Formats: sequence, C-alpha cells, structure tokens
Amino acid sequence: MKERSNLRIALLTLLLMMAMEYADAQPREPRVRQNVPTDSIRMSDPAVLADKKTGMYYMTGTGGMMWRSKDLNLWEGPFRVTKFDKHSWMGPHPMIWAAEPYVIDGIYYLFATFTNRDVKIDNVRGNVIERRACQVLKADNPMGPYKAFGDSTYLPANRPTLDGTYWRDTDGKPYMVFCGEWLQNWNGTIEKIELKPDLSGTVGEPKVLFRASDSPWSRERVHDEHGKTKITWNKVTDGPWLFRTGTGRLGMLWTSWVFDIYTQGVAYSESGTLDGPWIQEPEPITPPNFGHSMLFQRFDGQWMMSVHSHMKDSWGRTVRRPHFFEVDLSGDKLIIKK
Repeated sequence: MKERSNLRIALLTLLLMMAMEYADAQPREPRVRQNVPTDSIRMSDPAVLADKKTGMYYMTGTGGMMWRSKDLNLWEGPFRVTKFDKHSWMGPHPMIWAAEPYVIDGIYYLFATFTNRDVKIDNVRGNVIERRACQVLKADNPMGPYKAFGDSTYLPANRPTLDGTYWRDTDGKPYMVFCGEWLQNWNGTIEKIELKPDLSGTVGEPKVLFRASDSPWSRERVHDEHGKTKITWNKVTDGPWLFRTGTGRLGMLWTSWVFDIYTQGVAYSESGTLDGPWIQEPEPITPPNFGHSMLFQRFDGQWMMSVHSHMKDSWGRTVRRPHFFEVDLSGDKLIIKK
C-alpha cells in the first residue's frame, strides 16, 4: 500500500514537472487586435516589410512581435512570429531587439538582436554585460515562424553586439552592418561583417566603419576625476540603416543622443562602398526625439522612413511609438518631406 502511494506521488511529481516545463516552453500568446491605429501601437525600432507577394505591410521591432496592415494606417496584431531552440546560446525566451524583416531572393529573413540574460560575458566599469548578439532567422512566409537555420553564432561571443541590418555592397557580397555596444567599448562602433551567400553565417572578422566619437552633432556631459563637467560626443551608436540616393550615393542613418534627446543623424560614404570613409553630416536629419529608422517603399512607389518617437507621457514615463515620414531620395541627399 505504501509503495503504491509512493509511486502515485512520484508519478504526480513527474507530471507536474512536465507541465511546468511545457508551460515554460510555451509563452502566453498575445491577444490579437484589429484596426489598431499606428499611433496606438507601442514599439521601439519599427521596421516595415512591404511584401508585394501578399500585398501587405508587415511591421516588427523590439519585442519581436509582428503587426500587419493593408494601408499603413490600421494594423492587426500583435503576432508572435519567432521560435527558439532552448539549447542554443539564446535560450528558450531571449529578449528581442530591433527585429528587421526582409524578403531576399524569395525567402523571408529576420535580422535581430537577441539577449540571454542568464549568461554574463563581461563586467566593465560596474556594468554587467549580458550575452547579446545579432543573428539571422529564416521563415517560409512573412508571418513566420522565424527560426535559426545556420551557424550557431554570427558574431564573437565575448562582445555585446546589436542592431544588425542587411546590405549587399558593390562587390556583390551580402553583409551585416551592426553596432558594437558602448557599454563594453565605451565608444560605440558601427561595423560590418561579410555574410555567407545564403546568409547562414558570417565570413572573416568584423571591420569598424566609424565610431560614436566621429559624430559632430551628438552631445553628452561627462565628469572628470576632479568632478568638473565637460561636454563631449555621446558614446552611443544605435540603429544603422543603409540606402542609396537617386544619384547612387551611399548613405547610412544612425542614432545617438544630444544630452537626453534621442537624435538621428546621417553619414555618406566617399567611396560609395561600406568601407567609406564615412563623412558625417553636421546636423541631425530628423526632428528631436525620433530615431532608429529604416526606409521602405510604399506600394505606390513613395519612399518612407519608419522611426519610433521617444516622448514622455504625463507621468514622466518614456513612450515609444512607430511613426512614418515621407522622404525624397531622388537627389544627392536624403530629404524628409513630412
């Protein structure tokens, strides 16, 4: 009788552990809403895929959730579109930053930053650095599920990297352009690394394109060892995005700060390639408190800039919402129309 009771307890314990493991592996699905206006969505780093095959716009960003729309005004979502292997470096439920959807040669990809908070890789000036890196996921359709498909890692494991984006340069090769996080290097970088032809991994070593200290417009107050304050460039590099103007000029949008104002600038490559040298425009390109942008074409051909606003609500909390500007790329420089 006692042995039967012990067996029952052991069986119930096993079932409970299996249920807990299943619950841990199955995050709660979000409630999908209909006809949500753009300014009612809270999202950082919004990136839009205008998919001609389905005739829909797909928007994702930090958090990795997907929204879809027929007109860029009213949206359906959010949808969970990523799936992870708990045995990978990312773990089963990584933080997702700056997810960018692409369709390349008919295949859907998601370039994104993933953070495994359970893994610590460094400690710099009192900042504990968590395992954070850019990776590429793949899917059969724009709604996913997007899954890792190639090399287990794309970038060095001992460095925090973020905001990876895609570019095919004049040599015909695909590249990932990304940020080296300032929390570790104390002078944020924007770098490139070659991708394999099928985007399943990287080739060679990263190369620095420019540093946060190259910015002529960012600002930060720092204190020296004597407690004196001076104003210098901001350490942050954020959200690179590559584009070409109508004249073929290669440009890069990127974001930093002017004191406590989220601010976006632009640089242009003198060589017309990723290798630069990159010449920074002296003034920001977007209004204050807008940044981390990308560009896409509406189905009518109009070029659009997708950014997030970075505003304070009445309670002093930061609120980030997607916002779209029309842009003109016909000349030698990118111009924001409205």
